[in-house]
Amino acid sequence: MAESTTGPAWTGNYLQDYGSRRGLMAWLTTTDHKRIGLMYMVAMFSFFTVAVLLGLLIRLELMNPGMQFVTPRVYNSLFTLHGVIMIFLFIVPGIPAVMGNFMLPLQLGAADVSFPKLNLASWYVYMVGAVMALFSLFVGGGVPDTGWTFYAPYALRSGTNVSLAVLAAFVLGFSSIMTGMNFITTIHRLRAEGMTFFRMPLFCWGLYATSWIQVIATPVVGITLLLVVMERSLGIGFFDPARGGDPILYQHLFWIYSHPVVYVMILPAMGVVSEILPTFAGRTVFGYKAIALSSMAIAVVGYVVWAHHMFTTGISDTARWVFSLLTFLVAIPTGIKVFNWMATLYKGSIRIDVPLLYALGFVFLFSIGGLTGLVNGALATDIHVHDTAFIVGHFHYTMFGGAGIGFFAALHYWWPKVFGRMYNRKLALWAWGLIMVGFNTLYFPMLVLGIMGMPRRYADYLPQFHTPHLISTIGSWILVAGIALMFTTLIRAIRHGEKAPANPWGGTTLEWQTTSPPPQLNFATAPVVTTGPYDHTALRQAAAKEGR
Repeated sequence: MAESTTGPAWTGNYLQDYGSRRGLMAWLTTTDHKRIGLMYMVAMFSFFTVAVLLGLLIRLELMNPGMQFVTPRVYNSLFTLHGVIMIFLFIVPGIPAVMGNFMLPLQLGAADVSFPKLNLASWYVYMVGAVMALFSLFVGGGVPDTGWTFYAPYALRSGTNVSLAVLAAFVLGFSSIMTGMNFITTIHRLRAEGMTFFRMPLFCWGLYATSWIQVIATPVVGITLLLVVMERSLGIGFFDPARGGDPILYQHLFWIYSHPVVYVMILPAMGVVSEILPTFAGRTVFGYKAIALSSMAIAVVGYVVWAHHMFTTGISDTARWVFSLLTFLVAIPTGIKVFNWMATLYKGSIRIDVPLLYALGFVFLFSIGGLTGLVNGALATDIHVHDTAFIVGHFHYTMFGGAGIGFFAALHYWWPKVFGRMYNRKLALWAWGLIMVGFNTLYFPMLVLGIMGMPRRYADYLPQFHTPHLISTIGSWILVAGIALMFTTLIRAIRHGEKAPANPWGGTTLEWQTTSPPPQLNFATAPVVTTGPYDHTALRQAAAKEGR
C-alpha cells in the first residue's frame, strides 16, 4: 500500500485532448505512456484479427481429406503469414508493449517511462516493420511460404518475397530492444520513494526479466536475418550447403534468440497472473521473493536450452543429453510459480470473477503446454513427435494458452482502470467459457494427431486422421466465437459500461490508488511506499470502518 505526500496537483485525463494539439495528431505525437500503450493495443489486435481469420482458413482446409479451397503452395503461405503475424506482431510485443507501457509507471509510482520520446519512436518502428511485412505480401514473389522460422536453405531458394519479410522482422526487433531498454531504466531509476526492488509488484518483475531478454537476445536474430538477406541478394554462402554454408548454423543462431523469446512472451503473462491471484484471494501472495527470483531464473536458464529444437538434426549425442537435461531444469522455476500461485489461493477469501477465471485458465492451459514440453524435451519421445501435429498443439498450449490467455486476463483485470468503465460480466463469463471450450477442442486433438503420426504443415492427409481434424476444426469455430464475444463486450464497455470506481477489484498495488482512468501524469500527489505490494490489511481496516 502507499501513502501520499504533498506534491504537485497533476490533473488532466489522458483520454481527453490536451496541449496545443487536438484529435489524431494529439495521439500520433504523444509521449504519454498510456496513450502509446493504447496505440499498440489497437494495432496489435487489428493484426491479431487478421491472423485469427488466417488460422480459421487453415482449419477449414484441414476439416476433410483432400484439397478443399487452396493449393498446397497457398496453404504454405497461409500458415507462414499466420505465424509471422502472431509471433512478431502480436505475441512477442504483446503484454509488454500494451499493458507494460500502460501499467509499469503506474505500478512504480512514476509519471511516465524514463524515455518518453524513445517510447513513441518504438511504436513508429513497430508500425514501419508491420507495414514492411504487409508490403511483402503484394510485391516481389508474393507471400513467403517458408514458415515463420524462415529455415535455410529453403528460405534462400524460395521464389517468394522472403527478403522483405525477413527485413520486416529485423525492424520489429529494434522496437523490441527499445522497449526493453526503456523498461529496464524505468525500473532502476523511477521507482516511488520507499519502493525497493522487493516491494515491486510481480508484474514489474516479469517485465524486468523480459526486458533483459529483449535487449540481449534480439540482436542475435537481427544479425541472423541480415545474413539471410545478404545470402539471398549477394550469393554469400552462410547457410546454403550448395555454397559452402551450414544450415544447422542457421538453426543454432535462430533458436539462440527464439527460445529465450518464448519467455519474452510468457513471463509478462506470469506477472499478470501473480497480480490477479492475490487480489481475488484477498491475501498476500505466497512466496513473493521465490516468484520474483524465479522470473529471473527462467530468463537465465532460457538462454541455454535452445538446441532442444534440434534433437533430430544430427547434433552430437553429448549435446543432446546436455540440452535435454537443461530443458528439464527450466521446469523447476516454472513449478515454483505454479506451487506458489496455488498456495496463494489456499484458504484465501476467494471471489470468483472474470479476471480470476482467465488467470486460472492460464495456469491450466500452460501446465498442459509445460507437460507436453517435457515430452519434446525427452530424447526418445522427441524422435517420435518431432515435426508432427503434436508440436503444433504443444506450441499453441504454451503460446496462446499461456501468453494469449494471460493477455486476455490482463485486459479484463485492468480494463476498468484503463477506460474507467466496467464491462458486462455476464457476457464476459460466456466469452471465457466459449474460449476455454473452443481452445481445448481445437488444440487437444492436435496432440492426439501427433502421437498418431500426422506430420505438421501438410495440406492434405490420410483418412485415418479425419476425425481428430474434424473435431479440431469445430473447436476453431467455438474459439473464434468466444474471442469475438470477448472483444465485443470489452469495446462496448468503453461507451456503454457503468462508471468504474478507482479500485473495483480491491487491488493493493499503486495503480489502484489513482483515478480510473488515471490523470495525465498518473497521480495527484507523489506516492510513498511503506509496505509490500500485496498487503490487504489496510483495505480490510478501511472496509471495517465503513461497516462493509
